[in-house]
Amino acid sequence: MKAVTLACSLLMLLVLALPIWKIELAAPQYPEGLVLKIRANGLEGNVDVINGLNHYIGMRHLHTEDFIEFKVLPYIIGCYAALGIVVLLLNRRKLFNAWFVLFLFIAIVSMIDFYRWEYDYGHDLNPDAPIKVPGMSYQPPLIGYKKLLNFGAYSIPDTGGWIFVGVGVILLVTWYLNRRKKIKNTATPVSAAGVTAVLAIFMLTSCSRGPKELRYGSEACDFCKMTILDSKYASQLISTKGKAYKFDDSHCLFAFIKNGGVWRNEIEGVYFSDFAGAGKWIKADMAVFLKSDKLNGPMGGNVAAFMSVESLKATQALAGGEIVSWQSINPIK
Repeated sequence: MKAVTLACSLLMLLVLALPIWKIELAAPQYPEGLVLKIRANGLEGNVDVINGLNHYIGMRHLHTEDFIEFKVLPYIIGCYAALGIVVLLLNRRKLFNAWFVLFLFIAIVSMIDFYRWEYDYGHDLNPDAPIKVPGMSYQPPLIGYKKLLNFGAYSIPDTGGWIFVGVGVILLVTWYLNRRKKIKNTATPVSAAGVTAVLAIFMLTSCSRGPKELRYGSEACDFCKMTILDSKYASQLISTKGKAYKFDDSHCLFAFIKNGGVWRNEIEGVYFSDFAGAGKWIKADMAVFLKSDKLNGPMGGNVAAFMSVESLKATQALAGGEIVSWQSINPIK
């Protein structure tokens, strides 16, 4: 327990030096996107540009000095880390449990306050704003994605926030193991390595960016909404947030991108099902493609992906067509 308490105290101090939260905005007129980063002591990122846009819809400007939270939050985090050192020195399980409960209290109050802050800024609008949409509010999502006019807004923890989440997971696992094993002050402390392993698995699972499992016959294409049945022509688009968009045919994938189903700067990767090896996924820039009118894809895309030219030859012998590269058919240009 001592090792865990020391690690968590140091990690909380690290939170003071890193952005805790970020709100990303994307729109056609801002292809590179805009970002607002929230630290314990202030705001950073494209604050001036966002304030300029807020003026048109009647939202108040964002200024660090307007938020009392930025004055007190560094002290709250610092004091919490210092209390961790006290818990470490006294090495009592009840104190550790109280320290954990205090962490939960800080986390819950912080999220409630953040929601209240977003709600106030999104609903308290200037009635004389140049752009007025009756009944429209501009509250960003607390966490996740939301469409605001022609902007896509995504709210997610930043580096410091993920460290904060990680500390919470470590404390929760340690508290659970202490309770389950009824560890006393004189017993062997919980293995810090074990807790770290649990945290690593949690973080890796949360941040997965690869293709997801596709349940053929039960999942629908994200463009045409038809049920995906044929594994040979399926494809996926993975966003930078880890969301998977699934398609029954290359035609639907390309149309989805061209019609702005996801902003191009938010595309992490594109994957195709291997035509010659059902169930295997190939990243687009690692695949070779056969384009032929005789392929008869579900929606007329007539493109099939293969691991290699050698695996493509057998299909080409039957369907004809030409070998093309991802660069030549890539709609993300």
